[in-house]
Amino acid sequence: MEWQYIKRTIEPVLCDAVGHFPALALTGPRQSGKSTLLKHCFPEHTVISFDDPLNRARAVDDPRLLIAANQGRLILDEMQYVPELMSYIKMAIDDDRRNNGRFLLTGSQRFALMKNLSDSLAGRISIMELLPFDAQEIEASTEKGTGEESFLRACLRGAYPEPALDPGMKRDAWYSAYLQTYLERDISSIYNVGDLREFTRFLRLLAGRCGQQLNLSALAGDVGKSVNTIKRWVSVLEAGRIVFLLEPYYRNIGKRIVKSPKVYFIDCGLVCFLTGISDREQLVNGPLAGPLFENYCIQETVKLFVHKGKIPRLYFLRITGGPEIDLLIEGPAGEMLPVEIKMTATPNMGMAASMEKALREFHGVNAGAARIVCLCREPVPLHRAITAVPVGNFLSELGAFD
Repeated sequence: MEWQYIKRTIEPVLCDAVGHFPALALTGPRQSGKSTLLKHCFPEHTVISFDDPLNRARAVDDPRLLIAANQGRLILDEMQYVPELMSYIKMAIDDDRRNNGRFLLTGSQRFALMKNLSDSLAGRISIMELLPFDAQEIEASTEKGTGEESFLRACLRGAYPEPALDPGMKRDAWYSAYLQTYLERDISSIYNVGDLREFTRFLRLLAGRCGQQLNLSALAGDVGKSVNTIKRWVSVLEAGRIVFLLEPYYRNIGKRIVKSPKVYFIDCGLVCFLTGISDREQLVNGPLAGPLFENYCIQETVKLFVHKGKIPRLYFLRITGGPEIDLLIEGPAGEMLPVEIKMTATPNMGMAASMEKALREFHGVNAGAARIVCLCREPVPLHRAITAVPVGNFLSELGAFD
């Protein structure tokens, strides 16, 4: 199929960084569009992919020759496989520090790649991240819909470019192949996780708990593994940007705050595949409807910040046995935007009263006007400082907030 290139939100930030650093690393999950983006924005660069075993062997056997044979500008794809090359890239950069943008690196395993980068290329490289399509990118390539339609599309088609853009692509077939590739190329070759069948079972169980606090002991009991093993497996998923851990907010709250993070997936489509949700009826009327909408709002918030080259400063608030706020977004001056997420098209005053009570409990938070993000069509003021807003409006507001 002939693909139409979809402009990515990150492009201006990416191009600016390439003009100021000799090297740039673009991390993110497999199939999020890293190589396509770099090839489109920098067509003068030669591409060398280390997914190719031959290129990998050349880089390991004679890294100096690989670079010497390619004196021009390079896109080095999936660099986590050849950490041996990093010191030779450093030497090439130090020979000509004014040649900005010469080396563009990609990697699907963020932690593994960044460790090597920090050891070898500190001060010489800009590090950015590309996640699957955000809602605005998808809407730019399809007919713009309501917040509910965007949510359903994100769940039932996903946000990875191929299934999101190709209506003829069978979603389950794509995710099955994606998961198999992820397990074989990343999990087996980079991390020693043991039995892949058990890891897959763990992944499915975790998908069923999206939007919940991470309970390592419960997961360990269900999978039949130690808590330390489950903790390491969660770190593997976080490194590959399969999941995002939302940390609790601590300032001035003391020991009353629950300390476990909440777990969200970067792509609702993967959650639906792993939990067997394949149509609108199952999604809207199933037990995961609310958690999936919350996951959708969190994943889109994360993407909005990441695709602007910013670190998401996101938290949740909960006192044991007490009130909760789903999301706290910290602005550049330390101001907070409190957000509740409700899968409803008809917000009511009771929601505002509950949120107001929670905000009173968290007197240590410097919070501004609060938002209840939902499926309503227009903003609905519910309180002098609390407004219910459509999810699309909320994401647009965040552009100004950060």
